[in-house]
Amino acid sequence: MLDALVSFWQVHFPIFSILLPAFTSFILILLGNPGAGSLQQDWRQPIRHAISLISASIGLIFAILMVMHASTGATKVYELAQWTAPFGIVLVVDRLAAMMVLLSYILVLPILWYASAEWDLKGRYFHTMMHFLMMGISGAFLTGDLFNLFVFFEILLMSSYVLLLHSHSTPRFKMGIHYVIINLLASALFLIGLGLIYGNVGSLNMADVARLYPTLPEDNHQMALAGALLLFVVFGIKAAMFPVGFWLPKTYAVATTPVAAIFALMTKVGIYAILRVNGTVFSDAGSNYVLDTLLLGIGVATTIYGVIGAMGAERLRRMIGFMVLSSIGTILIAVALNNTQAWSAALYYLVHSTFVAAAFYLLAEWIGYQRGDAKDHIKIAPIMKQNKLVSILFFILALMMAGLPPLSGFVGKVMILQATAYSPYQVWIILAILLVSLLSILVFVRTGFLIFWRAEHPEDNPKNPAFTSYQALPSQPTPRVDKLIYLFIGLLISYAVVAEPVHQYAYAAAAQLQDKSLYQRKVLKFDENNQPISVQKYDANYLPGLKYGATSDDPYQHTIKNTIHPDTLYGDHIDLDKLSQSAEPQSSQQPLTQPASGAVAVNNP
Repeated sequence: MLDALVSFWQVHFPIFSILLPAFTSFILILLGNPGAGSLQQDWRQPIRHAISLISASIGLIFAILMVMHASTGATKVYELAQWTAPFGIVLVVDRLAAMMVLLSYILVLPILWYASAEWDLKGRYFHTMMHFLMMGISGAFLTGDLFNLFVFFEILLMSSYVLLLHSHSTPRFKMGIHYVIINLLASALFLIGLGLIYGNVGSLNMADVARLYPTLPEDNHQMALAGALLLFVVFGIKAAMFPVGFWLPKTYAVATTPVAAIFALMTKVGIYAILRVNGTVFSDAGSNYVLDTLLLGIGVATTIYGVIGAMGAERLRRMIGFMVLSSIGTILIAVALNNTQAWSAALYYLVHSTFVAAAFYLLAEWIGYQRGDAKDHIKIAPIMKQNKLVSILFFILALMMAGLPPLSGFVGKVMILQATAYSPYQVWIILAILLVSLLSILVFVRTGFLIFWRAEHPEDNPKNPAFTSYQALPSQPTPRVDKLIYLFIGLLISYAVVAEPVHQYAYAAAAQLQDKSLYQRKVLKFDENNQPISVQKYDANYLPGLKYGATSDDPYQHTIKNTIHPDTLYGDHIDLDKLSQSAEPQSSQQPLTQPASGAVAVNNP
């Protein structure tokens, strides 16, 4: 029994990270959800918490096992409905995909636990939407097909629309409209880009497109490049890079705290897509020149724009949003350097920036909760009742986000600076990163000075109404927020301690991502001549061989046994006698039970 379960897991584990949150969402929907005002008294609420947290915990275990599998260097290809690439949709688990899925679950599990204290009572279907969001995020990281990437983007975006409006308010509704319109425009551009690519390449499988793209005629190549650049704009909108990232600071500022914390991961989906698609699939000489030149300037502009915006921010949550933009720019600079060392540094810094941004949004709630009418405005107000503790946490997180030693932000930036060694723009990149680090310190000094150092002494005259107002302010944070901040700070400190093994994994992930030929051999199938079995030019007279009815001669008959899953090959609709009389002489010498030499077996990692 145990052997059967292990075997089942080894075959099907890539799909579990998608199906688990999907089925969890369906179960939570079937469980029902009354109005927000009735949730606290609803007897089903503890059941919702249990289902949601158990599912996220199982998802975290699956992600850990996935990373353990990928860390060996194996690439797992999972064929949906037993259709091989490029004719069907495949999921691909490599080091990068496994790492991103693990990052997602490490972030979402504690946030779900924290939100279960009170935030999920302020709107309907919070846990349902969170798991739909995880379905979309996991699918985007695991898919090996460009159109399927669009589908998973839409799933995570539709979930994010609902989550952004959770606990309804006028500012959330206004920014929600902007957020939806921007992303609908991005989705339209995504479809147009896919149309240009498919119309000129003839495939949307990432491995197949990467193989065919450099061989296209000049006209088709340029049209496909136009489609790739449209996708780059779309991914840039998702990643909130300059100049299409203006929406992020205001949008994240109005979201509820757990939603803002999980949204820190959303921009990383866009960065992942840039790495996977623009950095790998479309990476011939011409495309690299355009992409590297554009992306390096965009990265520098984004990181400087973000820190300057943070200097002028009037609210803490908006300041954090601008600092998120600045960190995105730093990652894009590393991606634009386009070498293995730089990409590994980008991946290391990506994880750091995700957790520190989430922790800062949680701290912003704590600060706003204890400052009364001042909320999270960066201005002088009466001192908080937990001023010393909160100021220490602010100081630690500020060091981390600004990239000061010896914490993980500093380690990540040093890795990026080391990767500039062979760049012709090395001096300018170093100056930009150091300038942003200096300005980041000034941002946090200004913010901490106004909120903590210059805080006023509270009114001590009982007859003054201000005395009563101050006494009514809470002396404790909102439920569980302090514990979650401690957890994230602990994770970030540990992340700096284990920087070397993490960097080794990230380096291996970057090297694996850049090895396009290996990726193609894992995903695609090959015939007896060791040629990839791929799409063919359209022929109106071509009729594939069938067991029943008249058919034309099939020049591709010899590829069937290398393409179709054995369960289908020995079904009712394939004529094995005709298959053995292939047009390829050597194919008749190959047994039908085994793939030919040089072919990649179905689901072979």
